[in-house]
Amino acid sequence: MSLNKVMLIGNVGIDPEVRYIDAGICTATLKLATNTPGYTLQNGTQVPERTEWHTVLLWRRLAEVAERYVHKGDKLYIEGELRYRNYTDKKGVTHYITEIWGTNMELLSPRPSSTQQSPQAAGCEPPAAKAAPGRETACPF
Repeated sequence: MSLNKVMLIGNVGIDPEVRYIDAGICTATLKLATNTPGYTLQNGTQVPERTEWHTVLLWRRLAEVAERYVHKGDKLYIEGELRYRNYTDKKGVTHYITEIWGTNMELLSPRPSSTQQSPQAAGCEPPAAKAAPGRETACPF
């Protein structure tokens, strides 16, 4: 048995780069920054804060959600797996790339109330809440 699982909470560095590939499959790539706070060693040496930048690749529905709702500066929870790949450029130099292939994402940044859409405005009203044609419903509160 083996396990390849990554869990990150960080801030988005740039708006997601979204592409539609074969058969309209959506992909999104974003950069996520995670920080390790600085500290002082017992001998008085200051260790500075450290920021790591992670490349996150999202597919299909997650990519569509990122395209619509994720923006630079947002705080995200990303869950996924670590993937490595490499390629050789035209000069013969081999480049190695580390990516997180996201399998779950949660938006942790609160949305400003002025730009927040209600579920009804977004077309997400549950069917039970819709009135039958020709019938008006009174608001219960």
